[in-house]
Amino acid sequence: MVIDRPKGAMHPQYGNAIYPLDYGYLKDSVSGDGAGLDVWIGSNPQKGIKGVICTIDLQKNDLEVKVLVGCSETEVQMIVDFQNTGSMRAMLIRR
Repeated sequence: MVIDRPKGAMHPQYGNAIYPLDYGYLKDSVSGDGAGLDVWIGSNPQKGIKGVICTIDLQKNDLEVKVLVGCSETEVQMIVDFQNTGSMRAMLIRR
């Protein structure tokens, strides 16, 4: 996993969006948009997969899947809340 937006970092295009947890991608993977598969990384030292979040950005006409790794229930809710702001909508699918 590569963390390119650490917890507390500002979104590069939307300065009012602060990442509540580490965010990055799986190295050597490719998602639907051609970039690496996105991951949210929680605080649990045992990095099991908690589920995925399917997102749609109505402004960008973009769909993505993001994997939740090592997330507590509180962290899962933080991610869902973060992903459901502005033009974004998200749906959690638990493992």
